[in-house]
Amino acid sequence: MSKPVLLNNIDHKDLRVILDRGAAYGDAVMSALTFPDEFRTLQAHYPVVFQKTQDGTSFQALALFGFQEGENLFLEGERWDAIDLPLTLERQPFLIGVDGEELMVHVDMASPRISAAAGEPEGEAKAEAVFMPHGGNSDYLERMNSTLLAIHLGLQRAKGFMAALLEHELLESFVFDIELDDGSQNRLWGFYTINEERLAALDGAALERLHRDGYLQPIYMAIASLSNLRNLVERKNRRNRESHQRNQTLAYAAAG
Repeated sequence: MSKPVLLNNIDHKDLRVILDRGAAYGDAVMSALTFPDEFRTLQAHYPVVFQKTQDGTSFQALALFGFQEGENLFLEGERWDAIDLPLTLERQPFLIGVDGEELMVHVDMASPRISAAAGEPEGEAKAEAVFMPHGGNSDYLERMNSTLLAIHLGLQRAKGFMAALLEHELLESFVFDIELDDGSQNRLWGFYTINEERLAALDGAALERLHRDGYLQPIYMAIASLSNLRNLVERKNRRNRESHQRNQTLAYAAAG
C-alpha cells in the first residue's frame, strides 16, 4: 500500500532514492501509463495501446512490456533492456499532488525505492540524495521536478487527444493471438488501437484539424509502435528458452 506524503527538506533531509532497476523495486509490471507527448520516443521500443479508464468514460494510453500481469520482458535481472523508459516509471517514487491551483511534490514512503541507508555502504544499491546537505534541492530532485511537470502537462493534453479519437471513432478493440515456439497459445486482449481505415477515410478538414491540434503525429506513432508486438513475442520466446535451459541444467545437476 502506498504512503504518499508531502516532500520537504526537514522531514526528508536524509532521503535517498534507489535508481537501480529490478522486480524488487516495482519494475515487474506489464505496462505503464503514457501520453501522446512521448509516443515518438517510446514507439522505438514498446507497443503503445489504449485501455478504457476505470470509470469507462474515456481511454488512457499504455506502453506494453509483456503479455500478462506482472510480466516485464524488458527487465533482465537488474537491467532494463531499452534506452528509454516511460516518464511515469522514471518519476517513481515521486508524484504530484494538487492544492488548489498549486502543484506539490509528494513522495511515496512505502516505495521499495526508498533507501534505508543515509549513505551508500558496501552492497547497498545505488541511491541518489534528494536534498543537498544545506537543504537545497539536489540535481536529481530538480530532474524529478521537471519529469513530474512533464507528466502532469502531458496527461492534461492527453484529454483533448482522447476526445478527438472518440469524436472521429478512431479507436477499435483488438485481439492478438500468439503461438510461441514451445507450441503454447496465448492471447492479448482488452486493449484498443487506432482504426487505420477510419483514419484514412477522414476528410481533409478533419485531418487538418488533427494536425493543427498536434494529434496527427502521435496517432501515427501509436500505429507504428504496434510493430513492436513481434519483438515482444521474440522476447517471450527467448525468455522461455532461457528458462528451459536453466531448468535442464538444474535437473542435470540434481541427477548427477
